[in-house]
Amino acid sequence: MRKEIEISIPQSYEDITLRKYLALQKELKNYEDNEEAQAAVLVTYLCGIDSDDLVGLGRGDYVNISAEISSWIGNTNHPLQQFIWIDGVEYGLEPNLSNMSYGAYADITQYDTITIDTNWAKIMSILYRPVTKRVRDTYEIERYIGVIDSDKFLDVSMDKHFGTLFFFVNLSTDLVKSILNSTKEEVTQPNIRSILERSGEIILQSWR
Repeated sequence: MRKEIEISIPQSYEDITLRKYLALQKELKNYEDNEEAQAAVLVTYLCGIDSDDLVGLGRGDYVNISAEISSWIGNTNHPLQQFIWIDGVEYGLEPNLSNMSYGAYADITQYDTITIDTNWAKIMSILYRPVTKRVRDTYEIERYIGVIDSDKFLDVSMDKHFGTLFFFVNLSTDLVKSILNSTKEEVTQPNIRSILERSGEIILQSWR
């Protein structure tokens, strides 16, 4: 008997949570030298298809699904979202990265570099906190008290995570250019500590 299954194909990173993305990356590492297997992993993980259903999927359907995923999977450069809504609560990005509280600064810089890995949700939990006040283009967020609630950010869509990541990547690039222009010497890529310490002016310019 022919089995019918309903397949939901994500259309962008807005449809993928950090939780699913991390699980996907972990699985893809098991097939680093096998592009065909990695393509199959993308289909099973992103579309929620188990291995038995994948085997029974028509070749034409598989090719079409893979093509749809390939059309957006490489587009990770999303804009920064200053505000993120989670369970009806508005979270705002730390308004002044170069003047954040010592506790927040210390907790973030323990990770040294910024990348989307198992520590990323913790970094997001420090950077984004509930908004307490908004007046036109300015806002305030809850004081950081050292509580990291990273679980809630695991279910935030990847377009928002990538937006924050590439904001820092762009800050890092700007800092490298600034250092090179002032010293005329080759320098290494700044880590998160140097980015936070020198980000005040750049972050203000990026939001104007």
